[in-house]
Amino acid sequence: MSAPPSAPALTGDRPQRRRVTVRGVVQGVGFRPYLYTLATALDLTGHVTNTAEGVVAEVEGAPSAVASFCERIAAQAPPLARVESVDHQEVPATGGGAFTILASHTEGPARTLVSPDTATCADCLRELADPADRRHRHPFVNCTHCGPRFTIVTDVPYDRAHTTMADFPMCADCAREYADPADRRFHAQPVACPACGPCLL
Repeated sequence: MSAPPSAPALTGDRPQRRRVTVRGVVQGVGFRPYLYTLATALDLTGHVTNTAEGVVAEVEGAPSAVASFCERIAAQAPPLARVESVDHQEVPATGGGAFTILASHTEGPARTLVSPDTATCADCLRELADPADRRHRHPFVNCTHCGPRFTIVTDVPYDRAHTTMADFPMCADCAREYADPADRRFHAQPVACPACGPCLL
């Protein structure tokens, strides 16, 4: 696997916008939340989405911040991610006041890779063992950093609707975690609990 290319230099003081396509194991591993957090920390606007070929982000802001975003994508990627390539393209600036996670785009041939299932992380194990936690002894506990991926996916892009979890709508508590950028279940597709997830009979 070749090293991801470094970001092209950006010059000037005016806001600049760049489209970045990341390929590899970048779905189901917290990559969109990671790019959301990175862009927000750098005061960038734009969006990120899953596509059939990977993750595509557009970022806009100060040239130095855009360059930093592009350089840090692979260097600081989530531990379960495997970045195979990063492509950059300058696009016209459009303005905007926030960075958002968009609904996935399903057009085009499927080229993205899906993460294997991952052993339960230490944080989830603590919840599993805590009688006061709402996921106490919940056998399907998971988060962005662990849990099922490959064995539940039915199609790409990797979204809840394309997994066997599609039949289990999130309860209000799980939906709050899913929507909270500060939560480790931010955009974790298999998120569930005893109130809304699968159960053992």
